[in-house]
Formats: sequence, C-alpha cells, structure tokens
Amino acid sequence: MNLTKKAQVTRQHILDTGYRLVLHRGFAAMGLMEILKECGVPKGSFYHYFASKEAFGCALLQQYVDEYIEKLARLLAETGNGRESLMRYWNAWIADPTSSSDSANPVQGWADDCLVVKLAAEVADLSEDMRRVLDAGVQQLLARIAALIDEAREDGSVPDGAPSPALARMLYQMWLGAALLTKLSQNRMPLHQALIATETLLACDQTPPNVPIT
Repeated sequence: MNLTKKAQVTRQHILDTGYRLVLHRGFAAMGLMEILKECGVPKGSFYHYFASKEAFGCALLQQYVDEYIEKLARLLAETGNGRESLMRYWNAWIADPTSSSDSANPVQGWADDCLVVKLAAEVADLSEDMRRVLDAGVQQLLARIAALIDEAREDGSVPDGAPSPALARMLYQMWLGAALLTKLSQNRMPLHQALIATETLLACDQTPPNVPIT
C-alpha cells in the first residue's frame, strides 16, 4: 500500500487507537464506528487504509507482534548470562523495566497489555487470518525463548535437561495462565507464583522428560 506521509500518520493513529480499544473491550465488541469516532476519521476514509475490520485486525496484530519482538530484543541486549536474560524477560511480565510508577499510575508489566492473553481465544474462533498472524508471532517468540535456554545451557547458568522447545513452551503456557488468572482476580500473585516456579524449573530442570516438543 503506497500512502502519503500524512496518510501513513492517519493509518498509524487508527492502529494505535484501535489497540487501546481492543485492550479494553476485545475485538468483536469494538465497533467500527467506535474506532472512527475515537480517531476522528470518516467512515469512508477508513476503507482507504483497511479493506475491512478483519484486515484492520490483522494489521493491528502484526504491528503488535513486530513491536513485541523489537522490545524483547532491546531487553535482551543488556549484559548478563543466559539465565539472567531469561529471568529479565519473565520479570518484565510483572513490571516493565522501562516504566515508572506512582500512587496514581502503578507499574505495568508486559502481561497487562498482552494481546495474546486478551485475544487468543477470541480470534481463534473469529478470524482464521487473525489467528494465523497471532500464532506466527507466538511461534516466533517460543523460538526465541528456546534459543535463550540453549544460550543459558551453553554458558552453564542453566543445567541441561529436556529439549529447549519443550521447556520454552511449558514456561510460556504457565505464564499465559498466570496472566489470565491475574486479570480474573485483579491480583498479581499468580504472576509472582509463576516467577518462583520458573526459577525452580531453570535451577533444577524438573521438566518431565517426555513432554512433546510440538
């Protein structure tokens, strides 16, 4: 899509506004007119940027995936051994190291604005194209976590054990569940419990030996 600079700004504004609305309401419950009203964009103009609401959803998810991977790369660029890098990532789910807090604005973690937590079940039933975008992003993330586990084993900060893809998937599934329970209970204890369990798994590698890789 070839857009002028002004049009690119408008398209990005629609995506940014949609992201905030999706986090609050979900995708299906977010009406097209609600997006347009928040953006101040006429309905006819919306279709200049996106062929449909589903196309908008795909673009929104792809942008989220790309930005998440870039954010992860910046986080992991800090010095430390493999285990420290892994734990830096999981700690970011609880509290984003780049954010600050006060009594009115408590620290937010990556789990708070995770679209996998928010939309995975919804888009799996709603849109095959959106499901594919989100699943591809998850697979990319799992591969990066597995690579981190391999790096940690190579430098000796994490013991050898089950195949790294299996351990990566187990850890990620645990954290997704913890994030869901945190939203449900409005209590961050599940995330802190996941952190303790992660530290134990990485220290002792208690992953069951027959956990399938895929």
